[in-house]
Amino acid sequence: MTLLKQVAAVCMAALMAAGSAQAQTPFEQSAKMARGVNIIGYDTALWRDHTQGRFKQRYFKMLKEAGFSSVRLNLHPFSHMDASNTISPQWLATLDWAVAQSLAAGLMPVLDLHEFGAMAENLEGNKPKLLAAWRQLAQRYRDQPSDVVFELLNEPNGQLTDQLWNGLLLETLAVVRASNPTRTVIIGPGHWNGINSLAQLELPEWDRNLIVTVHFYEPMRFTHQGASWTEEFKNLSGVSWTGSEEERRIIDSRLQQAADWARVHNRPLYLGEFGAYDKADMASRARWTAHVARSAEKLGASWAYWQFDSDFVLYDINKDAWTTPILQALAPGR
Repeated sequence: MTLLKQVAAVCMAALMAAGSAQAQTPFEQSAKMARGVNIIGYDTALWRDHTQGRFKQRYFKMLKEAGFSSVRLNLHPFSHMDASNTISPQWLATLDWAVAQSLAAGLMPVLDLHEFGAMAENLEGNKPKLLAAWRQLAQRYRDQPSDVVFELLNEPNGQLTDQLWNGLLLETLAVVRASNPTRTVIIGPGHWNGINSLAQLELPEWDRNLIVTVHFYEPMRFTHQGASWTEEFKNLSGVSWTGSEEERRIIDSRLQQAADWARVHNRPLYLGEFGAYDKADMASRARWTAHVARSAEKLGASWAYWQFDSDFVLYDINKDAWTTPILQALAPGR
């Protein structure tokens, strides 16, 4: 029996043993996730001590009151693992706090394994960490309510080709299903969760409790102008997005492509990231953000804006104030 068949057998056995215990379908879960925000990924102080982080406990309630239903917790556990790939108790304590506060505020937490850079650069070296991380996280949160959702890996790319990702996602899913047979799991395609790579994504037909995710930052020359980490666009400025009929048509067509794939494969769709970098003019950012959000909603997709703070900011922590045009673009009337 090949490795992939062994993995499939493990997952199927776990699902069969769970019987009809699944509380909600993935479509119901996605509908509940609705409008979300990415949080705490690059808040390094918080992961050492959550009382010292930029992200404060009161922000969970503020997000809920502002009209959001979910938060995507961007997790980087690899640097907090010891030689045996055991995650630091302090890091786990911070995640416990984030999950508990999300649920208390009425927000669905998505546990997003955000180690895409490490996996892209050293797949074989970091694969044991990926599997070990999910073994620990899945076991730790196995008794949490169904509102806690797992996302196997953010933006596979680099060494993690489409073909290799199709194999690794099955192995990782088997680790999760061993302790969480009915947990809703999010999985996206390769090439940075790109819409064009959906055609290469192979999800197991026998596991129907999955949500498919894609990310959207098109056109990149607008959304990433002035971004220091992009060689092509770091010196670019002054690119606007006017919301013309042609600009809107292009976005609608691209998102429709993802929705069509999801419909054919009978999977709910989650737009796990979208946003326009702070260097673009605010009016254009707000127009683009509003159009992407409304277009996704019309197609039945849940979404999570990138991101609460740090950059692409929805909330200015230094001013202790919402970036009002972006908030109104995401949650009109708030």
